[in-house]
Amino acid sequence: MLFSLSSHNVIQYLQKADLCSSEDRAAAEDKLPQSRKNSNFLVNLSAGNGQQLLVKQEKDITSDGIPQELFNEWLFHQLLQKFPALGNISAIAPLVIHFDQENSILVRNYLSEYLELGDFYQQNDIYPQAIATAIGNTVGVVHSATCKRREYRDFMATAPQGQFRYQFHNPAQGIGTIGPEILAQIPGDACKFYTLYQSHESMAAAIADLAYNWQPCCLTHNDLKFENIVVHSRWQHLDDCLIKFIDWEASSWGDPAFDLGCLLASYLEIWLQSLVVDFTLDIEESLALALVPLELIQPSIIALVRAYLDVFPAIMDYRSDFIFRVIQFAGLVLINRVQEEIRERQNFDCRGLCIFQVANNLLTMPQNSVEAIFGISQSELIPDLSTSQTVPYAQREQNLLRIYYPTTRLRDC
Repeated sequence: MLFSLSSHNVIQYLQKADLCSSEDRAAAEDKLPQSRKNSNFLVNLSAGNGQQLLVKQEKDITSDGIPQELFNEWLFHQLLQKFPALGNISAIAPLVIHFDQENSILVRNYLSEYLELGDFYQQNDIYPQAIATAIGNTVGVVHSATCKRREYRDFMATAPQGQFRYQFHNPAQGIGTIGPEILAQIPGDACKFYTLYQSHESMAAAIADLAYNWQPCCLTHNDLKFENIVVHSRWQHLDDCLIKFIDWEASSWGDPAFDLGCLLASYLEIWLQSLVVDFTLDIEESLALALVPLELIQPSIIALVRAYLDVFPAIMDYRSDFIFRVIQFAGLVLINRVQEEIRERQNFDCRGLCIFQVANNLLTMPQNSVEAIFGISQSELIPDLSTSQTVPYAQREQNLLRIYYPTTRLRDC
């Protein structure tokens, strides 16, 4: 049976693990946002210059008793130790100091001088290109440094002791079969989302195509939402350590377009969540009345993509349709986040409908969406695009999971 952490015993656990001493006068808080997956505790140590530790315990583990997601983060920490080319990148410098596989507990240093990127944008209402450039540069360096490097791929295939590592997960998943047991848990208005999804067969086809052409070739984070990127409080005065990427629990060998698609979706959400919605307004009017206009965010989106391509230009030779796939993955991420919103808040309103329509356009018409999203044409976004030649898809790696859901149907309804 797992040792269950609480704010009352976490200090005792850290002392037994030699992560703090009795002289530390440590204090624990459980005020950190709790997730469905983990229990999180922030521990303040009085000694050691005010060091803070983040202690996480995974709630749900596999049937084999393996803390799979926290193991992923520990594995990523070990990878940085083994390969200095990655470990020396300040934005992804190792933070983990302890992993207890038996009790599914991971401890890492807490970045007290950093703020979540989403909170930074919301509080300051500015979108500095320097931050977007730092993000694009770091992601591009990680992808380019590991691209087609078998030593990295084999390392990420490492399993917990005595267990076979699961196959790499294809994130291009649609919405599964919807049965009455699910519909009974959501309000009637939310059913409209699933009805819309079911009626858009072109969307399901686009997602199936994304899944079929999923091309894992490098190390990917796989959860690059703004909550997993932090900005230094003195970012304007720093040349380095401007940002850091955290929570590598979903990291694996994957498709680089998905990481960039997650980032693009996060920027678009700033715009979409600010829409002025009302039943008297059509979608075009709501988009035009957004409190945070897309034009305000576009310079950062452009800076992100250009910084990425500056350090990893070879991706356009490896995948000549890379930008289109990034746009499609952004649409898929938006669809998944609408579904998460329905599950968590039991709500699908006019704003959700607008987001659904935008996501549908991104998925089904990526070529037509380039100028709408970036505000410039693809040739302007990538000035030397004309020099890139269309290349056939690279030979697909074997023993990788390539599963996608068929068209959603409302079962037994």
